[in-house]
Amino acid sequence: MKIQNLSNSPKVPFDLEGYILHSEKQIELVHLLLKPDENLDLHKNPFDVIFFVAEGSGVLSIEGDEFNLKMNDVTKVTSDQNRSWKNNTNKDLRLLVIKLL
Repeated sequence: MKIQNLSNSPKVPFDLEGYILHSEKQIELVHLLLKPDENLDLHKNPFDVIFFVAEGSGVLSIEGDEFNLKMNDVTKVTSDQNRSWKNNTNKDLRLLVIKLL
């Protein structure tokens, strides 16, 4: 058995604080931290993604529509949709990102 955590997991390949907690053929689990006023820029992925808000709140933009999500909210974004995140608060926003590869 292998136990992963933020101190022993590889960093995500972009300029935010994020760690790949688990990765295998069909699924990847990423912990992502957006500090106050940080953004995850508009992008599209070739796979579906489930976002779980583990702490804080923020704005998820999907194809130009904005949604305010808070702690314990979950939503799925399909591969064909542009998405971005913004932490518009003065507290940390922690996301668990489940990539369905």
